[in-house]
Amino acid sequence: MPTPEEVLHFWFDELPPSAWFRPGAEGDQAVRKRFAELTEQALAGGLAPWGETAPYALALLLLLDQFPRQIWRDQARAFAGDGQAQALTLRALEAGWVDAEPAPERRPFWLMPLMHSEDLALQELGLPLFERHTDARTAEFARRHLEVIVRFGRFPHRNAALGRPSTNEEVAFLLQPGSRF
Repeated sequence: MPTPEEVLHFWFDELPPSAWFRPGAEGDQAVRKRFAELTEQALAGGLAPWGETAPYALALLLLLDQFPRQIWRDQARAFAGDGQAQALTLRALEAGWVDAEPAPERRPFWLMPLMHSEDLALQELGLPLFERHTDARTAEFARRHLEVIVRFGRFPHRNAALGRPSTNEEVAFLLQPGSRF
């Protein structure tokens, strides 16, 4: 079984940042091949002890929030770890782990579950944290996510994967350039 250190090394040192968010990128296949089983274990709660210390908790956040999005892209299962990831992010904030994170490239991943939330309160909590702990570009992405939740109450680009019908307004929105993130 891969260790938390291996998860962190893979994500931050082996995988190029260009593969973190691009659909179909080489990162999807690499994550699936190396970490699908470990991600399943995390989703089932089998790695909960990793959430007890800061560096291991960040590895667990990746397994709950980022890896499912790459392993099961465009499927409902891509969002299976969101609730656990959000709870872990809130715990990390309370414990001061986000404030203490020295590596700028790691800070957004402590907060990403808030950006991915369809809960307006978590979005509103997240935006000032992104503005404080990340660069302007990442904070702008957080702002755009919040705006979509304010407008629709959910992320319309998830509707097909989750089997939700889209409203006419959502369909029109999804046809706009830059609406899928």
